[in-house]
Amino acid sequence: MEYFIYSFEKLEVWQLGRHIRIRIYRLCIQFPDSEIFGLISQMKRASHSITHNLAEGSGRETKKDKAHFTIISKGSALELLDQIIAAHDLEFISASQYADLRKDMDLLINKLNAFYAYQTKQ
Repeated sequence: MEYFIYSFEKLEVWQLGRHIRIRIYRLCIQFPDSEIFGLISQMKRASHSITHNLAEGSGRETKKDKAHFTIISKGSALELLDQIIAAHDLEFISASQYADLRKDMDLLINKLNAFYAYQTKQ
């Protein structure tokens, strides 16, 4: 079965966000059960918000509206980064897991900044 490919699915920044979301889900499996309604829930929601807002913004009519949702996505990415730092501080993830995820998050945030700049360029 073939599906229509929407514009947001073609965005590198959305694809990277999707990849990070999958990594977050897999990473959270190793967290203690006591975090199911805490850090696990927050990290999953933040990782979803990154891609959800890029998708929603792609359906908006004006550049300003599109850029607004990119900024929200960036805020969610920064929130997720803080949660990843917390997970590392609490020793829920190893130093190597943190380093790998941190590289992807830095790349994602840089791509969101570039995408926003592109959207707001006159």
